[in-house]
Amino acid sequence: MPGKEVNSKPSPILYSCYVTRNREGEQFVAEHVLSYQISGTLTLSDGVQNYIFNEGDFRFIRKNQLLKFIKQPPDGGEFKTLSVYFDQQTLLNFSAEYGYKTERNINSTPAVIQLKTNNLLTGFVNSMMPYYGTEVMQENAQLMALKLREAILILLQTHPDLKNVLFDFSEPGKIDLESFMNRNFHFNVQLKRFAYLTGRSLATFKRDFEKIFHTSPSRWLQKRRLQEAYYLIKEKGKSPSAIYLDLGFEDLSHFSFAFKKTYGVAPTKI
Repeated sequence: MPGKEVNSKPSPILYSCYVTRNREGEQFVAEHVLSYQISGTLTLSDGVQNYIFNEGDFRFIRKNQLLKFIKQPPDGGEFKTLSVYFDQQTLLNFSAEYGYKTERNINSTPAVIQLKTNNLLTGFVNSMMPYYGTEVMQENAQLMALKLREAILILLQTHPDLKNVLFDFSEPGKIDLESFMNRNFHFNVQLKRFAYLTGRSLATFKRDFEKIFHTSPSRWLQKRRLQEAYYLIKEKGKSPSAIYLDLGFEDLSHFSFAFKKTYGVAPTKI
């Protein structure tokens, strides 16, 4: 079974709080996100690069990204973030009203961008703090829309290059499937998500996949993940419990069963 994908949210402006415990996982980021690290440390990985954010840091995450995360609260404290999600309809309306259009291809733009702290971004966050722990924002659609527009205007003022990201409404283009899968095999998402991110329908994705890899996506994914697991355990000395989630397996028992079936020995015996 594929892992849970984070495609929806209770509101466009969201506080996250985890008390005195680390949390690891992965998610599909469906919309652009502006986020502020209130406390604790967040580590993100797009499969190529790691990004680390500490208290007081701002970040912008592009839509249509697969990311793994580690959320670490401070000693004796809580992990807290404030995130603003920019849905496409809001951006379309803003683009039509103000005439903003993208001027270049954004494929070279990083998945995660650390934003320089400035008075406008800090002022926006401070203006949101009185709503923390209340239902005011969720219950007041007009106020929510106003704060979203304010956040867009601040980003355009302080980081004008983001215009080409915010107002790019194109669907993912068809990309090199072999390279993409070798880079992202460890993400536990549905095949339809892999298909979308490579610019294909599910049927075309499966057809192209079998032409390239000469097997089905599900068989290839399990084999590739197990190969990586074998390497990490035997060559790097990693424990099965430390790697199975990172490689896209949902639980340790399923990983151990699949590993033993393939290699004839339990992963703990390597």
